[in-house]
Amino acid sequence: MREREGLVTFRYDTNAFWYKGNTHIHSVASDGGKTLDQLADLYGTAGYHFLFRTDHWISSDAANGKQDYPVLWLDGVELDGRDRSGAIYHVVCLGTFQPLNANMGLVWAMEEVRAQGGLLILAHPHWMGNSFDDALRHGFHGVEVYNNVCNWLNGKGYSGPYWSHMLDKNPRVLGIASDDAHITSEHPVWNGGWIMVNAPDLTRESIMQAVHAGNFYSSCGPEIHSIEYDGANVRITCSPVKFARLAGPACDGMRQGASDDDMLTEIEFPVDHSWSYAYVEIEDANGRKAWTNNLFIQDE
Repeated sequence: MREREGLVTFRYDTNAFWYKGNTHIHSVASDGGKTLDQLADLYGTAGYHFLFRTDHWISSDAANGKQDYPVLWLDGVELDGRDRSGAIYHVVCLGTFQPLNANMGLVWAMEEVRAQGGLLILAHPHWMGNSFDDALRHGFHGVEVYNNVCNWLNGKGYSGPYWSHMLDKNPRVLGIASDDAHITSEHPVWNGGWIMVNAPDLTRESIMQAVHAGNFYSSCGPEIHSIEYDGANVRITCSPVKFARLAGPACDGMRQGASDDDMLTEIEFPVDHSWSYAYVEIEDANGRKAWTNNLFIQDE
């Protein structure tokens, strides 16, 4: 994979441990219906290991607060507002930041997040009605390829086309599945989209390093057990699925499908070195999907 300009490296190392987490959750600190204790209990019971605090315009400091939760809390914040073009955005920011407030304005706040080493994730652009130009405008590090609450609200939770468009311009862009859970009477759904991070241990440092590196996959149901590359083929082992797809730019791609009585648990695709990006999508018998990130990263 040294055919293109620059050094291209296989992204994944899945020899450590898988940890389940969510990058987009709201508590009573903004417009959610549950306290941090209630959210931790709820998600911990459902098998989650970590959660990001992403209340609107409230920078968190989990390391200096209560520590005996049943899940690991990590810091984040959700920004919202218009940029100078007039476009409206919601942006999930992952990391620990100096206090941010709405009086700063969206663009200045995003610049502060970037300066402090945070990740800027474009939230639910399909649901927001963002254009493809909007998605490219601010150099986002990732995009919510799936947002569970938006899917529940009006079916506009899937933003795969935005991700593909962003990957065309920047193959490093991460694809994230999230809950955006509020857990109120108006928005009761949760546990519908998550990421699975592969990291050596369940610490804030290890989880954040793995998220920054893109050493995770996103899911609405299927599980990926391993992701490997031998220099020619990518191999994935997973929970039983009906379909597997290797997606590349535009119409480029490959597909495997199980027969009526069978399921796929081992998948192998040859990698086309001329593609600018390639990710794997798997789909189970109930239509639930999981996605890797772009399998390769090009050094800057």
